Amino acid sequence: MADTALLERLEAEEAAPSPSLTQQAYRRLEELIVTLDLRPGQVLSETDLAQQLGIGRTPIREALQRLAREGLVTVLPRRGILVSGLDVRRQLKLLELRRELERLMARCAARRAEAEERAAFDEIAEGMRQAAADEDEIAFMRLDRTLNLLLCRAARNEFVTNAMTLTHGLSRRFWFQHHRAVGDLGLCASLHAALSAAVAAGDEAEAAAACDRLLDYIESFTRATLDAEG
Repeated sequence: MADTALLERLEAEEAAPSPSLTQQAYRRLEELIVTLDLRPGQVLSETDLAQQLGIGRTPIREALQRLAREGLVTVLPRRGILVSGLDVRRQLKLLELRRELERLMARCAARRAEAEERAAFDEIAEGMRQAAADEDEIAFMRLDRTLNLLLCRAARNEFVTNAMTLTHGLSRRFWFQHHRAVGDLGLCASLHAALSAAVAAGDEAEAAAACDRLLDYIESFTRATLDAEG
């Protein structure tokens, strides 16, 4: 297995310049929302969240502001803060953006990744294959998040990164909500593994093709939720 040093640093760098309480609050709240421990439509209380996470109200408030910018919570005047709802048609619009941006990001990462980053992409690919074999949804979700972070880093294009950051949490939450009914965890993880391996190999054309195959699957998965909902 590849050296994990870069992946560990990548997680730490997201909290730069130091692992702040706000960043800790954001990471924990984002995972609670994405994995539906905090349900769509649920009213959130800063005080309750501070007690639950053992973090002060100011970091919680700042984390919620970031989550609002990413569309995972909605701030309603005089009503408080709600976990945002799930909308299939809105998700399809999001996929239109993701398809173009992720293809560009995959190509850039394949071209610009450094040796240590390529080793990390190989490790993620290996982890995704294992998650597929084990049908481990939590391991997949965490690897997916790490892959997104590493792609953003290796692409070295801050404009693409800023745009993509707004899609990550919404996309993972939608998948988590519906994958047991209409998804295929093994296939999805394998497609992520293929993308990560292509970037590791520096193959721009294959990275773009792997990205397209992944987005084709995600779009078909998303449309299948419409049929499931009648």
